[in-house]
Amino acid sequence: MSCSSRGAAGYLGGMGQNGRRVAVVGGGVLGTSTAAQLAARGAAVTLVTDGRLASGASGRSLSWLNSAGSYPPAYHRLRMLGLDRYRTFAARDDARAAIAFDGGLRWGEGVRESFEQQRTIGYPTEWLAREEVAGRVPGVDPAAVPAEGALLNPAEGWVDLPSLVDELVHDLVDAGGEVRTDAGRCALVRDGDRVAGVRTASGDVLPADVVVLATGAAVPGSLAELGVDVPDGTTNALLVRTPPLDHRLRAVLNTPRVAVRPAPGGGVVLDAGWAEEEVVGRGDGTFEVQDSTVAGLLREASAVLAGNPALTAASCGVGRKPVPGDGYPVLGAVCEVGGLHVAFTHSGATIGLIAGELLAEEIVTGVPDPLLDAFRPDRFSRD
Repeated sequence: MSCSSRGAAGYLGGMGQNGRRVAVVGGGVLGTSTAAQLAARGAAVTLVTDGRLASGASGRSLSWLNSAGSYPPAYHRLRMLGLDRYRTFAARDDARAAIAFDGGLRWGEGVRESFEQQRTIGYPTEWLAREEVAGRVPGVDPAAVPAEGALLNPAEGWVDLPSLVDELVHDLVDAGGEVRTDAGRCALVRDGDRVAGVRTASGDVLPADVVVLATGAAVPGSLAELGVDVPDGTTNALLVRTPPLDHRLRAVLNTPRVAVRPAPGGGVVLDAGWAEEEVVGRGDGTFEVQDSTVAGLLREASAVLAGNPALTAASCGVGRKPVPGDGYPVLGAVCEVGGLHVAFTHSGATIGLIAGELLAEEIVTGVPDPLLDAFRPDRFSRD
């Protein structure tokens, strides 16, 4: 039985009336989504970040919104709910975040098998012949598509996470929450076997009855300091952004050598697994990116875009990409420390909104949600 099933989920019912406090640590999509949802439910929330908002993984994510992989049913369900929440969010009258559902196009090894698998589970999917691509997916060079064709997922999309984080913070503040940025690395303050708050790098203590840890790649290390083992598969990440250019791309492209999507302002963003492998992490926490790596990404992106435009880099986002050791999200109460909850996942873009909603509801009501049962931190220590 999980710790949340035993009622240790950090119940905060009636919190708005009795002054119970929540500190959410982390300024990415998971932290801001959870904080905004808690505030909407009446919690007294303080969001605290080590640096600027969206300065970590959320600022260097391709942010492809999808459930295109061969996932276990529980994970596929969570991702599909995540897509639904984005559509709802984008339909708000005052929506400011850049969210688009103009489809995803993939080609390469294993894609035909993926198409067949997607059809068996009812995931929206089509197979396009090469000569059909230009008419269905504007902005793609048909010559780059293999003779066998490509897989189109018309219901997929993308999100610009920095703009989403900004909107979520507005929601948080409008609901009475507080935000403290540039606080440096924060440490958990404990009172026996429970949380008591968060200490900032300057020594300030923010008292809290519940703490949500949503610090991306730093989560496994922070939990290890508490004696909690969450396997870590974190890798390096590199996202290149171009200046505005004349292109017609609207969909997300996933090709063997580069992934590309549109970006607010008229440019594109791109990444690739091979490019991330060329990033060198230094002992002081900084990273080295070779000019040849960036040039290679730009060259590969040009080759798949209609007209093969000359591309340049406006910026490069480099850092760590949070990935749990088993590949699946880690969400919910930490059994070993009362009042501590965690959000750690590679799929922060796709599940960011639904994860924040489910975590907030559990924290406020104390009622475990079965949608999170497969993803709880204690799965790594169960007999």
